[in-house]
Amino acid sequence: MKKLAIFDLDGTLQDSSPVIANAINYVRSRLELPPLDPERIIRKVNDPHLDAAEYFYETDHFQPRHEEWFSEYYSRHHTEEIRLYEGIRELLEWLKARGCLLAVATNAYRRAMLESLRHLGIEGVFDALVGYDDVERGKPSPDMLWKILEELKVDPEEAIFIGDGPRDALAAERAGIDFVLVNWGFSDHKEAVESVEELKKVLSAEC
Repeated sequence: MKKLAIFDLDGTLQDSSPVIANAINYVRSRLELPPLDPERIIRKVNDPHLDAAEYFYETDHFQPRHEEWFSEYYSRHHTEEIRLYEGIRELLEWLKARGCLLAVATNAYRRAMLESLRHLGIEGVFDALVGYDDVERGKPSPDMLWKILEELKVDPEEAIFIGDGPRDALAAERAGIDFVLVNWGFSDHKEAVESVEELKKVLSAEC
């Protein structure tokens, strides 16, 4: 049985596609770049082969000002532009009642993650929270998952990771953690869990 369920944030727990696309375009505006189509941004967010700094900001690496501008927009607008997917709150409460440890591993910056979870009223349910700037490398590197395992003193075979894209799947594989792919977020997959109720059935056999 699993002791720990780790969740991706954007596209898995929360629908944040509007604020992410708008924040990226806000950074582009500060860089005097033309806006990208929001749907195009969301399609590319989970691409593990994408050089995100080059694609989104036309630079060879992310800079502190990019984070500052992204967070500026995110902090100002996230309460209007994010929501929990239907059934997620109940799923988390159900897992907690079964004695399962809960964690978040997200490529969002820690500040944005905390603001979102607090706004949605679910920060306190998690036993560990790891954002992009808490580790040396974001997903698809396994660093976030390793950090959570170490912090909670859980072995990889006792954990399961739930996410909506190939970056999540690769991180889980590299960390030696079982993975569940969900299909209600930013990605469209042929073989994936289609609903929160279906995910609950999968997890009932694991946690």
